[in-house]
Amino acid sequence: MRLITLSLFLSFIFCSNSLIAQYDKGVIKESLSFQSKKMGEVKYSVYLPPSYDRHQRKYPVVYLLHGYTDNETAWVQFGEIDKAADKGIALNDFPEMVIVMPDAKVTWYVNDHKGALPFEDMFIEEFMPYINANYKVRTNKESTGITGLSMGGYGSLLYAMKYPDLFVACAPLSAAIYTEEEVIGYSQDRWDQVEGPMYGKGLVGEARITEHWKENNPFYIANKMGKESLSKVKYWIDCGDDDFLYKGNSSFHILLKDMEVAHEYRVRDGKHNWPYWRTGIYDALIYIGDYFHRN
Repeated sequence: MRLITLSLFLSFIFCSNSLIAQYDKGVIKESLSFQSKKMGEVKYSVYLPPSYDRHQRKYPVVYLLHGYTDNETAWVQFGEIDKAADKGIALNDFPEMVIVMPDAKVTWYVNDHKGALPFEDMFIEEFMPYINANYKVRTNKESTGITGLSMGGYGSLLYAMKYPDLFVACAPLSAAIYTEEEVIGYSQDRWDQVEGPMYGKGLVGEARITEHWKENNPFYIANKMGKESLSKVKYWIDCGDDDFLYKGNSSFHILLKDMEVAHEYRVRDGKHNWPYWRTGIYDALIYIGDYFHRN
């Protein structure tokens, strides 16, 4: 009986791997250029699903955001997003989708306090309309998702909360969200190098909690929005048990729980690194894709 069970199991694995190997692959196009009126040239990469060139139908779209100091190639080179997408589509774990990866440099996906780098305005007012006009994607909320890692996890959460009528689901991985106490306690070098360019260099302690910072802080945004508005988007929050960002992610989960906002919260074994994100993105796409399936 054990031999029969093992044989069936091995046959299943073989068939599954064969299906993935034989299935048409999607196409990655790296470092394409979009000309923004607000920010000049913006680079992006895009994953087009296997049937993209064979059909005229339109596809759901997921915006996939990179982390601090990375660029539009990171999710391809280190995250192997094409492998994850090909596998998920082949196994019917999620539907075919277009995946868009913009280069945000180190903007934190926000408008800087001086107005010199309006990345958020560019993304919402120019980049998303550009993708809608130049790719075969569905433009409705129910067909648009957003995810990302670290700084990109923060960016995905920020956009989903600020623009709940644009996204059906958001799945931040290891989101770089911090409590007010953490920000006040940053070393001066850390603040001036990482957050200072966007929120103001030289700020010390409580002076860092400016109105501009509050406008881009998920805790303040959530309390201002309230349960009804927050519930317009479905959230999947994932952070490793050994990730240094555990406090912000767990605190945000607690806040949503206390506000009775339905969401999913996952703590897996792992750190703030690519092995964690390469596995996490698959489940994130399943979660987002599930809402695409419900259309």
